[in-house]
Amino acid sequence: MNFLFVGNPKRFLKLVVVVFTALIIGLGLLVSPAQADSVGEEFDHAVLGNVKIKGEPVGGVRIVVEGPSYTAEVVTGDDGSWLIGVPTKDTYTVTLDQETLPAGIAVLEGGASQEVDLGLSDRVVKNFFIGQGERNEVSFFDQFVARLIYGINFGLMLGLASVGLSLVFGTTGLSNFAHGEMVTFGAVAALILGVVLEVPIWVAIPAAVIISAGFGWSMDAGLWKPLRKKGLGIVQLMIISIGLSLTLRYIIQFFIGGGTEQLPGFDSPKINLFGSVALSVNDLYSMGISIVAILAFAFWLLRTNTGKATRAISDNPDLAAASGIDVDKVVRIVWIVSAALAGLSGVLWAYFRPGIKWDMGTQILLLIFAAVTLGGLGTAFGALIGALVVGILVETSSLFIPSDLKYVGALVVLIGVLLFRPQGLMGRRQRVG
Repeated sequence: MNFLFVGNPKRFLKLVVVVFTALIIGLGLLVSPAQADSVGEEFDHAVLGNVKIKGEPVGGVRIVVEGPSYTAEVVTGDDGSWLIGVPTKDTYTVTLDQETLPAGIAVLEGGASQEVDLGLSDRVVKNFFIGQGERNEVSFFDQFVARLIYGINFGLMLGLASVGLSLVFGTTGLSNFAHGEMVTFGAVAALILGVVLEVPIWVAIPAAVIISAGFGWSMDAGLWKPLRKKGLGIVQLMIISIGLSLTLRYIIQFFIGGGTEQLPGFDSPKINLFGSVALSVNDLYSMGISIVAILAFAFWLLRTNTGKATRAISDNPDLAAASGIDVDKVVRIVWIVSAALAGLSGVLWAYFRPGIKWDMGTQILLLIFAAVTLGGLGTAFGALIGALVVGILVETSSLFIPSDLKYVGALVVLIGVLLFRPQGLMGRRQRVG
């Protein structure tokens, strides 16, 4: 049984216009020209360099610098340059993420990971030799299969966050713009437990999910329920969620800084599947955990009394209340489940990127909304289907268009689907019965 959109068609179309206005604004940000990224400018020491092929600069290439208790990353600008400030004179490992290079291009001399030593100078230049445009021959089929698998993995992770957002919308009508920060919160909780407190990561991750669930409970108890009791409208609540998003985002930045932090085991080895297709151990774990979590969520939603009550409230909250269902109690549980799923998604996203950054949840918030809208507003399983479609399109589109524009394909399909089916893939035009 789906979550159904409650309201008249005109109100639905107005909401679609609002959502697509946000999508267009976000799309403008996504496709803007890449600028030289630099972090750690407050430090007196730095590692810097250029990435070029046949003398031509390459933008959008991810560079990671790791050293004693310090990790940071940048993306090369249009001129191929990058700079990472480091806190002390020491030996650092500089890694170029070859997956961000143009298709078929690879680092030849010295490898993708190289060491630099700041023992004698404040700044060290590290340029990567890309083989003057030489290519590693990889069949299109192998590339497509690899991208497809990555897309499924990304879609499953995105689905965990999307169904949580859809749960909240289905039961309260609220489009929660702070959902991205709930994703970030789960990753930060795992970072504090697994790195700062040195808790084993297999304990830290479940604990982070539980803490995220507690965060969802506290948000509803301390903010959303009192606001609902005051009778605030959906528009006011949505504006408050935007303010909450900004507040949480900069609180997180204050505590963890602007750099990129890594969870234990982020550099897990890759396992060759067939041909040139390989997945890391983390990718396999991520897909397995996502599937188990989604199956558990489906069982809860379809088979438990609370899940059935959740669907009843989404369908008709007044009738559900008249039937004896405690709406406030169910909404509280929905916030807890939504936050737990978002927290788990944040941990998996931290391994997929890889890395934890203060605005990491915001980076995929647009895709989460796209998945929910594509699947059908208020339909939890529709959000999952939409997330898989978005994830696969994002990853496979990089075979045909520049990686900087890979989000465009998913959004174009989203617009096309809604033009012919405004209610989304699994939504309904009107509530029945």
